[in-house]
Amino acid sequence: QVQLVESGGGLVQAGGSLRLSCAASGRTFSSVATGWFRQAPGKEREIVSTINWKGTSRYYADSVKGRSTISRDNAKSMVYLQMNSLKPEDTAIYYCAASNGRLFTTTPSDFDSWGQGTQVTVSS
Repeated sequence: QVQLVESGGGLVQAGGSLRLSCAASGRTFSSVATGWFRQAPGKEREIVSTINWKGTSRYYADSVKGRSTISRDNAKSMVYLQMNSLKPEDTAIYYCAASNGRLFTTTPSDFDSWGQGTQVTVSS
């Protein structure tokens, strides 16, 4: 499995930006898909974005499409999520995840390594 630690969350006003980072360890990180998920209070965890093992294919949920960019740096074992034009409905705990061997996937059940999460709060 891959060990993941998120950072970069915080409190931001609507319209602002945040860059989430995820530091990974484990020898399989660079060969598997990774992604970002979020869970708002009282809601199910949902997929935000995923990226393939070499960073050339990306998926975005409709709710963040056009406002967010996922990227990865395998040399540094890092995954990033740049979020712009943030809205109050983006408020959630954001989790970094790594897949169970898939090179690219948008299926939540394919992710089996999770970070502890980082809180993002967007004020109106």
